[in-house]
Amino acid sequence: MTIERIFQILAVLLAGIAAYFYWKGNGDGTFISAVLGCVAFFLSVRFQVMERNRVRDAERDEREKEIEGKERT
Repeated sequence: MTIERIFQILAVLLAGIAAYFYWKGNGDGTFISAVLGCVAFFLSVRFQVMERNRVRDAERDEREKEIEGKERT
């Protein structure tokens, strides 16, 4: 399981906890759970973007090496 999936699951769990606190009338618990859920969601997005950038950079480096190899021959 990747770190982004862990943060996504955590975001869903915290959203459920926030809904429970809202249902019970606990405003502080609702706010804290909702904020932490949002943080977990955006961290999952951040890790997804970092992975996409890493893959894109690796592909670009590979293409550059192929082009350099063709120029030498």
